Amino acid sequence: MGTGHSIDTPIRVAHLGISSVISIIDDVLIEKVREYYSRKFGLPYEKIYRFDSDARARRITGYLETVQKIVHQKMEEVRRLPYFQRNEKQTYFELLPNDSPLKVDYLRMLTMPAGQEREALEGSLTARMRPGDIDVNIMTKLDRTNVDQSGQPLSEEFSDAKAALRGYASSSLQSAVEFSAGLNQRLFNYLAQFRDFYRTESGDLKKKIVLKVSDFRSAVVQGKILAKKGLEVHEFRIESGLNCGGHAFASNGYLLPSLLKEFNDKRDQLKAEFQPLIQKFYTTMGWKYPDAAANEQPIVTVQGGIGTSGEDRRLREQFGMDRTGWGTPFLLVPEATCVDDATRRILQCATEEDVYLSEISPLGIPFNNVHGTGSELATRKRVEEGRAGSSCPRGFLVSNTEFTEELICTASTQYQTAKLAQVESMDVSRQEKERLVEGVVAKACICEHLGNGALISLGVAEPSKAPQAISPGPNIAWFDRFYSLIEMVDHIYGRGKSLVPPHRPHMFAQEIILYVDYFKRLVANCTYSQREVSTLREFKENLEKGMAFCLDLADQERYGDENLSSIPPCVREQQSRLREIGILFEQTVAEMAAESLVIA
Repeated sequence: MGTGHSIDTPIRVAHLGISSVISIIDDVLIEKVREYYSRKFGLPYEKIYRFDSDARARRITGYLETVQKIVHQKMEEVRRLPYFQRNEKQTYFELLPNDSPLKVDYLRMLTMPAGQEREALEGSLTARMRPGDIDVNIMTKLDRTNVDQSGQPLSEEFSDAKAALRGYASSSLQSAVEFSAGLNQRLFNYLAQFRDFYRTESGDLKKKIVLKVSDFRSAVVQGKILAKKGLEVHEFRIESGLNCGGHAFASNGYLLPSLLKEFNDKRDQLKAEFQPLIQKFYTTMGWKYPDAAANEQPIVTVQGGIGTSGEDRRLREQFGMDRTGWGTPFLLVPEATCVDDATRRILQCATEEDVYLSEISPLGIPFNNVHGTGSELATRKRVEEGRAGSSCPRGFLVSNTEFTEELICTASTQYQTAKLAQVESMDVSRQEKERLVEGVVAKACICEHLGNGALISLGVAEPSKAPQAISPGPNIAWFDRFYSLIEMVDHIYGRGKSLVPPHRPHMFAQEIILYVDYFKRLVANCTYSQREVSTLREFKENLEKGMAFCLDLADQERYGDENLSSIPPCVREQQSRLREIGILFEQTVAEMAAESLVIA
């Protein structure tokens, strides 16, 4: 969604029992938001400057402590509120799922006559109220080596990802850190330095590890690396490769239903693979592994493109997911997310054509985007004025050494100026030059732009000086107005009228379309090396199998409001598209093989 749009979500909703995740990539943004909320709630604030000792970690720790203090304060205020009145205490219980034991007891309390028995139950209910968790996210690929004020490289422990982890580990939060974007061996090794990630004698984990994974194999590989250090994965979070917000880490043609089935079939293997390694580590360290934790299993969750309560139920009931994650729809819930009004209106009006997989990320990874943002307009304006690129004020996405010895960002003016000059000197057609130029100037300063909407919303930045980017999933096209928190939660639980039209395609159908589009994109950019040809053939085969599985799902009884009838026509149409793309692809392979340009 963006580095800023959930930056203060715990402050907004944790006291109502809702857990959320804060991105801790951008410590510059974090420091500005810490100052804002410290002033707002009358908390002590002392600025931490960029080149202060261990500034990045301290900024993150400081903000997380500030958030926790505010959440604790708001939680206590809610607990003190009376029952039988329209207030946030009532909202807390109304938001709970209907099968929650706390909700069941609350509804029973409402029917009881006044007296000691009801008072006792009221006291019990109040004592059992808990705030939502304040979890954090670290994108493992963003692990730049930092420098001191004189430009000298700092030691490895001050890299972006390690400093962010240290900032979280140094906080008093009892929550989870989510690692996304794949394996970072150095970062995983660093986890072992913090005792909070290990079991206490009573069996508790003060800080838990969540891995966002693309498939079962990835879960096993990463889980084993951690287990050898005695570290347990509390949760494996599966995300649709394309039907999601943010960077799109597409699988090799594996559709979400196929991935979920494999996890459900093999999930017992997770504990069997990891537990002996974990206990061996504890023995080596001279620690006793708590008996109370011996039977705990990692939980498995899913997110990406969920749009109806029926889809949610299928993920949990058929595929055995312990929990589901909803992100994109909450961008239209002002009570929950920190989005500037202009950007939120863009999302409100966005159609399927407006939401697209872009090339704006300097990392070279496809990035879910929406047309019309302040970032898009500002980036285009700079190009038209002959000032392509950004000054690179954050530098979190530096990754290129094509023209320099030090890493620079492909969205920077420094890189784009050099690259555009190189393109201009090439002996290629004007049409090819235009294509190459577009690929260069498409990169945007998402480091800064993804946080600007939050700063504008809080009144910290002016819209004219802070271009806003946002990264919703394709699902945003089916939500067309601003919603209250209760409306959205009731929609998720299937209570009341659905917020999306009945003709909205099933999330599995939408993902099929996205993957066929992506396959077409891969074929268009293929250089026809032996490895690429093999990978694309495998991609197509996996996609065909996934579509056949989706057809089987469409024959089953539907859950509530899920639109299963949208799957068969979608599969037929996309199978036809896939065949056509595949035929053209194989024709090209054959032609190039005949010319000895590729080994097929």
